Amino acid sequence: MVTRTKDSNRSRYSAYRFLVQTAAFLVILLNPFANYYLGVNFVQGWYQSLGIGKLWFVSPLEGIESILVSKLIYLPLLIGMAIPVLLALFLGRVFCGWICPINYLSEIIDRFRRFLFRKRFIKDWFVLPKYLLWFALIGELVLTMVLGAPIFVWLSPPGLVGREIMMAVFFRTLAVEGVVVLMVLTMNLVTRRFYCRYLCPLGGLLAFLGSRRKLVVARKEPVCKECGMCSKVCPLGLDPLNGESRASYCWNCGECVDICPDRTLGFAWRTRPMEDFILHQAQSDSRPRDESE
Repeated sequence: MVTRTKDSNRSRYSAYRFLVQTAAFLVILLNPFANYYLGVNFVQGWYQSLGIGKLWFVSPLEGIESILVSKLIYLPLLIGMAIPVLLALFLGRVFCGWICPINYLSEIIDRFRRFLFRKRFIKDWFVLPKYLLWFALIGELVLTMVLGAPIFVWLSPPGLVGREIMMAVFFRTLAVEGVVVLMVLTMNLVTRRFYCRYLCPLGGLLAFLGSRRKLVVARKEPVCKECGMCSKVCPLGLDPLNGESRASYCWNCGECVDICPDRTLGFAWRTRPMEDFILHQAQSDSRPRDESE
């Protein structure tokens, strides 16, 4: 069984998400200034390892890398990974869609491109198979074990954003690894979220953890007019018309929900197979309504 969530605030998920992304980005942008100039250390680190008071959050991929390299299971590390892992199990790649600074900067670029070229949709010029994301995850873990070094800890684009800001504040310089961030953002000019779609091992891990996530984008087939706008707007190139909004790749950004003209798509909590939800909606939509309701 899937229980529909309230969707009265249609066309607002993108705005809400942008506010969340902005707030998250301000944390890693302003925190180094607070640490360095004001001596305020309540918040420390960045997305790879972020401490808020005595509570620490550790990226699941960086945590796995540390275990593979050190060959030790460290209890505080597992505790730090617990909340991000649980978040992925219930909500899928929500970090990628709502928090990641790479996606945030990419969205800013998208908004600028739409304003500059006056186009509602952005075309993907180069599309690859989606399953490459799994090869990126497996390849990164294998490379970590072979080299005995935490590769993604050093070269994680989301982590590099925070690290570059910290380097600029504390040492008045930028690390050469920052060019990776520029390369990732440049890829968006060819294909929206190219790195996020095909190359991000963290995105692959979160997609794997969220393959049976509880929050999904559901579709009422009897109502859908198959206009295709949801597929055009999806930043990951997914096709909600064919059920890809329920796939592990989806990061629940809500773009397809916002743009749907018939309110066919909406967030739903999945507690039974999605087919039960579709059948229930078909029955309720075909049932005559009491005009007094």
